[in-house]
Amino acid sequence: MSEKTRRELGDQYRRALEDYLDDGGEAALARAYELGRKAAVDGLGVLEMAALHQEALRTCVLPLAALEVRAKAAEAAQAFFRESLSPFEMTHRASREANVALRRLNERLEEESKRIAHTLHDEAAQLLASVHIALDGMSRDLPPSARSRLEEIRGLLDRIEGELRRLSHELRPTMLDDLGLVPALQFLAEGVAKRTGLSVAVSGSTHGRLPPAVETALYRITQEALTNAVRHAHPAHVKIQLQREARAVRCSIADDGVGFDVAAVLAHRGGPGLGLVGIRERLDALRGSLQIASTPGRGTRVHVAIPAEG
Repeated sequence: MSEKTRRELGDQYRRALEDYLDDGGEAALARAYELGRKAAVDGLGVLEMAALHQEALRTCVLPLAALEVRAKAAEAAQAFFRESLSPFEMTHRASREANVALRRLNERLEEESKRIAHTLHDEAAQLLASVHIALDGMSRDLPPSARSRLEEIRGLLDRIEGELRRLSHELRPTMLDDLGLVPALQFLAEGVAKRTGLSVAVSGSTHGRLPPAVETALYRITQEALTNAVRHAHPAHVKIQLQREARAVRCSIADDGVGFDVAAVLAHRGGPGLGLVGIRERLDALRGSLQIASTPGRGTRVHVAIPAEG
């Protein structure tokens, strides 16, 4: 909000407060609510609204001569101020409810991913094992010249089984549930390095297990950041670092790739790309924060922090 717009809002607030102190009507209180809603839409915070209120008090209340009249006016002004803050309270409550809904949605998506991963890993593996057994039975009745072709088919089945295991892990790694975040990230890093030729290093510790929602969010965010690095940055090295603090756990993913203009990407008309929407949604659901540092030609660093209690 510009200084001019802020002054105009301050003048409107002062006049509305004067009207309320004069007659104490509901119409003036309604104006307080509308001014608070306008301030919230324009990006003002509660502290800035408090500053506007203090300025209005100096003009409307302090000049009153009689102490009793001044005290009564100050008490009435409190009601006006509370009404002007009610849009902020409603916005905060709606944001909190949205975060709860988003977190529950993420939990349901993770449960569905776990179910699909289980199907890929167990049921598909059982079917492939049955095919291997059937091929073994067939091989006994085939001439030696045809058995080499059968070995090629077995090789294809082994590759399919490996891909299914990889997809199952990426959908929902059982290692994350069984062993925790660090082993799961190390396994993820090894898989990415094997497929792409990148050097991916994981360091740091969480000093024990974190709440499942926090571990899942950090795993998915790191997974998305690695995908972005491979797809867009073309680096040679990626470093993943974890740090557990008293009240938060921090994770940074840094690469030495081509980098990008952060401001330009965030201001893109179609909305931020590079998977940032998904990362921010996971962080919003857990009251986490995101920082991105990047310069064209000098790599990218994604840093996230999430309250350790989840």
